[in-house]
Amino acid sequence: MTEALDFLRDSPLTWVFVTLLAYRAGLWVRARTQGHPVAQPVLVAAALIIALLSVLGIDYDVYMSGGSLIHLVLGPATVALAVPLHRQAHHLREMALPLAVALPAGALVSIGSAVLTVRALGGGEALENTIAPKAATTPVAIGIAENIGGVPALVAVFTMLAGMLGAVFGPWVLDRLGVQDRRVRGLAMGAASHGVGTSRSLHDSIVEGAFAGLAMGLTALLTSLLVPVVVALI
Repeated sequence: MTEALDFLRDSPLTWVFVTLLAYRAGLWVRARTQGHPVAQPVLVAAALIIALLSVLGIDYDVYMSGGSLIHLVLGPATVALAVPLHRQAHHLREMALPLAVALPAGALVSIGSAVLTVRALGGGEALENTIAPKAATTPVAIGIAENIGGVPALVAVFTMLAGMLGAVFGPWVLDRLGVQDRRVRGLAMGAASHGVGTSRSLHDSIVEGAFAGLAMGLTALLTSLLVPVVVALI
């Protein structure tokens, strides 16, 4: 029995199954709560997995033996977001100016505010370099952090946290600001909360989801270009 349990614990397929089951539980919670903002599937799944690993005393590295297999599909999943964007391509011309102004400004604010906040709280250079690319989607943020001296494992945490907070509170903030244009809402969600926010936007509206996917991709590109410059300047 002990050998069987050890095999299951160390098998990557076990943790792939656990991750998928936890996400399915998140979808169930969202359906049962009628789409409550806090009931984001990714947030629920992360909480369940963290609780399970803590109770069982499983190391993160053991979990990632299977979690890394799911991580591999993040790239193709991100590219697949181009499909809804292609279907909304007729909107792009009229949104060219907002895209050209808002996304670079948003990327600069995200990077600069992250670095300055860490510095004000007494954090070191490694932490600054870790949190700086949090506005990019996870695979891109990890790559940026590796190149500028950040901690890749920790930047994944910050990136996911930014995404989950944006998915939970982003629509509420946009509602309070009176932003009703689905295209603008999508740009804001994708730029601020990348993949998780884009998933939330796709759930709310196909147009919003398409522009969130566009904003996520462009913000990742801008972040990769701007992070080294901003970090060097400040």
